Amino acid sequence: MTTEATVRAFFGSPQFAVVGASTNPTKFGHKVFTWYHAHSLPVTPINPASATIETPFGVHPTIKSLADLPDPEHTSLSIITPAPVTLNVLKEAKKLGIPAVWLQPGTWDEAVLKFARGEGEDGGYKGAVVAGDGGNGHGGWCVLVDGERGLKAAGKLKRRGVGELMGEICALM
Repeated sequence: MTTEATVRAFFGSPQFAVVGASTNPTKFGHKVFTWYHAHSLPVTPINPASATIETPFGVHPTIKSLADLPDPEHTSLSIITPAPVTLNVLKEAKKLGIPAVWLQPGTWDEAVLKFARGEGEDGGYKGAVVAGDGGNGHGGWCVLVDGERGLKAAGKLKRRGVGELMGEICALM
């Protein structure tokens, strides 16, 4: 299902959002959200239970749902939720015209993948989907593992100086 072109399409969006963004730094929802900031990408955290999320890059206001995105048609979506929630998120993303989604490992089951492939009720999701087996990680496509390759393919991988990188590393410690 996922190809280099799919990953490039995902990173071709001018904006990003993370459903399942977490306030807990040990959770993948926090790590993925922070990854976007570390790569200087405009990202919106979606978390219905918290008004803000703090990362080494600052305190960021959250939105409560996909419906609150200011420009969903130009926003790619990273999803870090349990499979039953993911299926509902995909259905909402389809309604809002979100062009691409990245389903992190652990967020999908066969029903989610079927809908993501454009099968099932209402013809499934119609956008680009990064999900399933593949990528460089052991659990499937993961933005933390495969994201930089995708940014490079989309022409968005920014080269930073050693000082800037060291500052970011120190801030994460």
